[in-house]
Amino acid sequence: MMATANEVAQALQKSLMVDLHKTPAVSAPTLSELREIAERNNIHLSEDDLKEYQEFMSESVKAMTRIDRLPEPTLPVKYPRIPGYRPPPEENLHNAWYWKTHIEGAKSGKLLGKKIAIKDTVMVAGVPMMNGCRALEGYTADTDATIVTRILDAGGTISGKSTNENLCFSGSSFTTGKGPVLNPHDPTRSAGGSSSGSAVLVATGEVDMAIGGDQGGSIRLPAAWSGIVGLKPTFGLVPYTGAMGLDGSIDHLGPMAKTVQDCALLLEVIAGYDNGLDPRQPTNIAVPEYSKEIQVDRLDGIKVGLLKEGFGFPESDPRVDEAVRNAVRKLESVGAEVVDVSIPLHYESGHIWNCIGITSKFTGTRHTGGFGSGYNGFYPTSLITTAGMAFRSQTNDFDPSIKASIMLGDYMQSHYYGKYYAKAQNLRRLLRDAYDQTFEKCDVIAMPTIPFLPTKLPKDGCSIKDSLIEANNMGQNVEGTNLTGHPALSINCSTLDELPVGLMIVAKHFNETMLLKVAYNVEKMTC
Repeated sequence: MMATANEVAQALQKSLMVDLHKTPAVSAPTLSELREIAERNNIHLSEDDLKEYQEFMSESVKAMTRIDRLPEPTLPVKYPRIPGYRPPPEENLHNAWYWKTHIEGAKSGKLLGKKIAIKDTVMVAGVPMMNGCRALEGYTADTDATIVTRILDAGGTISGKSTNENLCFSGSSFTTGKGPVLNPHDPTRSAGGSSSGSAVLVATGEVDMAIGGDQGGSIRLPAAWSGIVGLKPTFGLVPYTGAMGLDGSIDHLGPMAKTVQDCALLLEVIAGYDNGLDPRQPTNIAVPEYSKEIQVDRLDGIKVGLLKEGFGFPESDPRVDEAVRNAVRKLESVGAEVVDVSIPLHYESGHIWNCIGITSKFTGTRHTGGFGSGYNGFYPTSLITTAGMAFRSQTNDFDPSIKASIMLGDYMQSHYYGKYYAKAQNLRRLLRDAYDQTFEKCDVIAMPTIPFLPTKLPKDGCSIKDSLIEANNMGQNVEGTNLTGHPALSINCSTLDELPVGLMIVAKHFNETMLLKVAYNVEKMTC
């Protein structure tokens, strides 16, 4: 059989390159570099010792150059698209868009006709991605995250990337490198974060649904302050494959929508096992048709627990506490039983989370681009490389919340060697057990998502301290379920001073159906 012209050309090119010089992908360390590394690690070596180590390492480095030439498996990109554009201010009144595009999926499916925004932590091939951070600006993803493919396979249309907080290091909406995201109910106030743009685009009707990410409340906080529905699923239910994270033990992706029905619909599309690409997932995940199963008019036999420790913080607005209690009590009219429950360790959840989050921001985000190491799954090498270079060379351009986390994380690691990260990881099991024991007394747990109304955005020139406080002062109730892995949903339950009030509902692991049923009935009573 005669070879094609292309095959001949490839064979010729290969034969010509066999003996030609090729610049190695990885350079062996110089003696001066080795000397510096040895001194930094308290290793004392003579010049002769260093030369021997260098010779050995030079051979090891050749393996890395060889690996660099091998093609690697990646995620599929199935649908054509154009890169899109950064919308001008007149198209972006709340600054909720990072990038606009138009990617049409399959011609049929559950999401046909739905417009979806993707948080800018999630890879969309051919579309720029900066994760709210100027250091990453200019990077373009080369693959689609698993959930992006699932949305397109279900007939959805991706309308663009939504703005999020600077590397997701804030629960407010003013730290992104492209300027603050404005609350749709009052543009002088925070929209909540870090999935701020996703929440606002849903609230304003620019999209039907959005994808958010949640490490410490980042789906539920903006859902509460923007007045929509946002769900952090059970840990592992939705694959995180192809999304930039903070710490693999607390990273979640989830749906955001204006209605519980749409939130349930998007969840059933994006949930499910990812064939081992995300090792955090159990292999036996069952995905019900949430959007059908939740449509119930009665909650007979369901107990709703009002969490004592979720109310009455020193910074709580008593009106918010009362609005949430009233919304929950209304469920008694459709058969639910409302009971009081207590989890004393809930008070410590923010402190436990901080010990994990602060260290992760230093070791995970700065050193591995937010993708970690030590697991068998998918690693997006292009983004890891870009983030690694950017986070080392442009640190001084970071937002104060990132600088604070880097410095404190470095200090804790160099002085306490990861002790408090490790202890917090152990303590989270106690918190999870406490929640599980409480679920023996009730089916869902309820509390305010945020115990006060949306705060004012800080003014230009505010102090570093004030900026840090405003970026991180609203996580009292949300961080605990990132530690325990339980599903948690925020839904608007009232309005005070023309601003939304979020009710957070928590359910047992992988019981999103129960969570959504209760939320569906809350929605009917408050609309």
